[in-house]
Amino acid sequence: MAGRARAGRTATLPHSEVQAGTGGPGEPRTKFVDGYLAYLLAQASHRISDEFHREVEAVGLSVTEWRVLASLSGGARETIGALSRLTLTKQPTLSKIVQRMERQGLVVRSDTTSDKRQTLVALTAQGQRVADEHVQRALCHQARVVKPLGARDARLLIRVLRRLVELPA
Repeated sequence: MAGRARAGRTATLPHSEVQAGTGGPGEPRTKFVDGYLAYLLAQASHRISDEFHREVEAVGLSVTEWRVLASLSGGARETIGALSRLTLTKQPTLSKIVQRMERQGLVVRSDTTSDKRQTLVALTAQGQRVADEHVQRALCHQARVVKPLGARDARLLIRVLRRLVELPA
């Protein structure tokens, strides 16, 4: 366990685990991106999301519409600003998509009680049914993706990613 975090201590990774090898004696030279977290996360996200996004689009939803459904699933109500962050979509674009989804009967908009300038968005019963169907597809897709990792490593990966996402910006 040398160099790895123990309970209650700050993690200190050996330099070789943080930065790609330099090609010193007996060490093969590796590309920088092979050990660069942002690159690896982007590649993993693209690989995992691309396949599922094709499934979503095949049934007539855009990726952003799916993200809205997923973010509001289970009865959540979000402001347009919060939903913009959750769906990784610029606010003006998201506002237009939410308006379209409202016309389709998937979401409903309402004013917040504290600030009339803010709009809350929630799923309708129809929107929740559509969300439930796609959440099940997403969970099946996720299970297929992480199966090669094994249950323990899959749980660890999700836990570590959640911690990373929750770090202050």
